[in-house]
Amino acid sequence: MQVTAEHRPAPVPPPGSRGIDEILVAARAQLHRLNPEQAHLACRAGALLVDIRPAAQRAAHGVVPGSLAIERNVLEWRFDPRCPARLPQAVDYDVPVIILCQEGYTSSLAAAALQDVGLHRATDVVGGFAAWRIAGLPALGPTPLHRATPLAPPVNTGWARR
Repeated sequence: MQVTAEHRPAPVPPPGSRGIDEILVAARAQLHRLNPEQAHLACRAGALLVDIRPAAQRAAHGVVPGSLAIERNVLEWRFDPRCPARLPQAVDYDVPVIILCQEGYTSSLAAAALQDVGLHRATDVVGGFAAWRIAGLPALGPTPLHRATPLAPPVNTGWARR
């Protein structure tokens, strides 16, 4: 019988470590989180909306028009004004950046990481893209990852007439 994580007692955490729930609470404590409507208004006023979801998730659920797609694994490098790999939009530490993920969890961690880099106005969207859609705000998609080629009409070879 294979032992799975759900059948095994939880290990004793190392001293000083924090669970993900504690890390999330700490991250959110440093943010002024925005609901989807507030985020939409902030974007219309010039804030950058950054979608950190993987391409497959954006294709499956849709995207916000005008958002920047910057996957999570490169976010800090693209927005750190000190970094040679930064985006042209990463001009200083006062840039208002609003992070969007699917449900508003990873975005909180990412926004806190941008604040750690010095972008003090970084925040995220409560409820993520799912809440954005529910609020009826502008969104495109979903779109298939691979375009299906249209099927050619069947060729009548004459056998069907018999």
